[in-house]
Amino acid sequence: MIRFDDIPKVYIVKGVTDLRKGIDRYTSIIQELYQTSPFQDALFIFCNRHRNKIKCLYWDGNGFWLLYKRLEKGYFQFPVREDGMTTITKQQLRWLLEGLKIEQKKAFETKIYKYA
Repeated sequence: MIRFDDIPKVYIVKGVTDLRKGIDRYTSIIQELYQTSPFQDALFIFCNRHRNKIKCLYWDGNGFWLLYKRLEKGYFQFPVREDGMTTITKQQLRWLLEGLKIEQKKAFETKIYKYA
């Protein structure tokens, strides 16, 4: 069973990806376009043009998992207007899966107080 919290690295492939492809095509995208090994302990996330579907590729040590999520209503706040691949934190992954932007403003401003 895959637990997202146990995966040390999460990559998002920015931009639009054709989600009709399979495992072999996604591994070649990772290797050829981004010179990264798909065989590492990492989750790779791809999104479609309408941002209502994502596919996640994960190597578990002896085979690939291809996870697929389709929203019935709404869309993922996925950065499709940019290209490239970047890492995100586990918190950013939770935000993405909950429909929030991966770049959040801080809820509270950190202040430093000095006592006289």
